[in-house]
Amino acid sequence: MITAEQKPIDEIRKMIAPYRKLLVLGCGSCVAECAAGGEKEVAMLASALRMAAKMNDEDVLIEEKTIGRQCVRDFILELDEIIESYEAVLSLGCGAGVQAVSEIFEEVPIVPALNTEFLGETKDQGLWVENCVGCGDCMLYYFAGVCPLARCSKQLLNGPCGGSQDGRCEVDPDIPCAWQLIIERLEKFDALERLEEIYPPKDWSKRYGLGPRKIIREDQQK
Repeated sequence: MITAEQKPIDEIRKMIAPYRKLLVLGCGSCVAECAAGGEKEVAMLASALRMAAKMNDEDVLIEEKTIGRQCVRDFILELDEIIESYEAVLSLGCGAGVQAVSEIFEEVPIVPALNTEFLGETKDQGLWVENCVGCGDCMLYYFAGVCPLARCSKQLLNGPCGGSQDGRCEVDPDIPCAWQLIIERLEKFDALERLEEIYPPKDWSKRYGLGPRKIIREDQQK
């Protein structure tokens, strides 16, 4: 999933300072899962902004709404009947959500309240860990389900660096050595021969250099 963290409140207040009618808009998917932009976080941020406005004698209307996904047009259109009531929208969506709402409602400023971080998994309650860089050419089969690009601090594709100790990364001992995990898993699957392959440098053109990527599924189009 996409993870995000809330921007500092001072930065948010600076961005919304010109507006007197504000909608704080949450997203009920990824950023809700990582406790950054769901209904609860919307309520907390809106309350903090109201309190700050009151303490500074600012006459500001701040209201709240959370939709299922800010990156899906059908959900965004739920705002169609209310969007004109506001001078701006403070979005607690990821960067994709902010841009999607901006594209549909071009006449209204959409202000980001979050910093989008990475693709990752919910490792434990309150813990999210990066495990995918979205390279466009998945190699997880060859590395037994452990991505060396995301999980090796040096992004090595052809074996460990030799600096790890006791299965921990030399960059940070709190990080498991990705290559130790890869070797152990390949051994478990009796597939160590995959390490005999020489993997060329990553072709980053599948991710960078050709403009925004897109996926077209004609079987899903109306």
